[in-house]
Amino acid sequence: MTVDHRIDEIVLPRKLADIFRPELPSLAGEIVDEIRATIPSYARPLDGPYGTAIRAGVLHATELFVDQIADPDVSTEQCHDVHRKLGQYEMREGRSLDALQAAYRVGARVAWRRIMRVGKRNGLSSTVMSQLADAIFAFMDRLASVALDGYLEAKACSAGAMETWRRRLLRLIMETPAAPARAIAELAHLVGWPIPETATPVALQALPGAGHNQRHPVLDPDILVELDGVEPHLLVPGRATGARIAAIRAVLPECLLSVGPSVPLESVADSLRWARRALTLAEEGVLDAGQVVRCDDHLWILLVRSDDRLLAQLERRLLAPLRPMTAKQQKRMLETLRAWLDTQGSVLDMAAALNVHPQTVRYRMRLLEETFHDRLHDPRRRFEMELVLRARTMPTGGGQSRRPTG
Repeated sequence: MTVDHRIDEIVLPRKLADIFRPELPSLAGEIVDEIRATIPSYARPLDGPYGTAIRAGVLHATELFVDQIADPDVSTEQCHDVHRKLGQYEMREGRSLDALQAAYRVGARVAWRRIMRVGKRNGLSSTVMSQLADAIFAFMDRLASVALDGYLEAKACSAGAMETWRRRLLRLIMETPAAPARAIAELAHLVGWPIPETATPVALQALPGAGHNQRHPVLDPDILVELDGVEPHLLVPGRATGARIAAIRAVLPECLLSVGPSVPLESVADSLRWARRALTLAEEGVLDAGQVVRCDDHLWILLVRSDDRLLAQLERRLLAPLRPMTAKQQKRMLETLRAWLDTQGSVLDMAAALNVHPQTVRYRMRLLEETFHDRLHDPRRRFEMELVLRARTMPTGGGQSRRPTG
């Protein structure tokens, strides 16, 4: 004899448990895939604790639903505990409450889609199908409520919850490849951070002999801050004005600031990378900009020095004809070549720049022609030579320009 069982006040035939149980493994996978595909906050690889928590939550939910059809008195404690902890985990990860609730709605929708297919295949009546619809959506609402309780519990226990979310937002903005815009918008809304059209990252580095031990500086509330990582940085909405930078310097007086270009939000990770490169060049003595380095003032240097090994390779290839010469001869030829490029070949201007007689310039130019041949008249080669020569005259860590190729 078939005995009917209920989920709360909804009476369901027990045989449904046997019909739906074989569907559970694939249904759980389908729900997880749909959540990741439709909710940006979950669109990332399911590695580590994150993936374990999501899969466990979905699997426990689907199994409990079927178990309650088979036995309405089955314990819900383990499943509810999983979903309460899932809510706590989502809060600590900085994901929004809206995203969490949306995940349950997606789960209910996917489960109902599967129930309709299985019900049709097994010839279930419209009455039973209607009861199943009521049961699955009521069941998911209860689990969502359990997860919400966990979420709010974790929020109440975390004094620094808002700061955690703000740091999570900053990390999300700096992700490469770029995080989904919707995920950023959801978290920005949660923390009350108006998304700007452009933003300016600022890389920080403790000055020699100092260390910024002020872990929680009081900055303008619209500035996102990450000081605890190995590469501390800030994000200023819009352009970082002089007043803004002065205020940051006042709060972090022991730090060297490198201000990246103001760029659209999706490009700030690149701008921060340039700012960090500028810090390195400042440390090496290539950039001498005091306590504040503004990348906008040094873009060509950042470009030329973006890959020193590649620059050295280009230099070796271009200046190879000078290798048979002595160091003194190389120096003289490079000075003449630089003057020729700077003055566009004017003998009189070259003589003035080099402080030599025009006849000396003509003699040196004949040597250059014999050394480099038609390379001097190839526009691309001239551009490459000027790039290398300008890079050679940049200061090094000792404050001196590089020595000629030996």
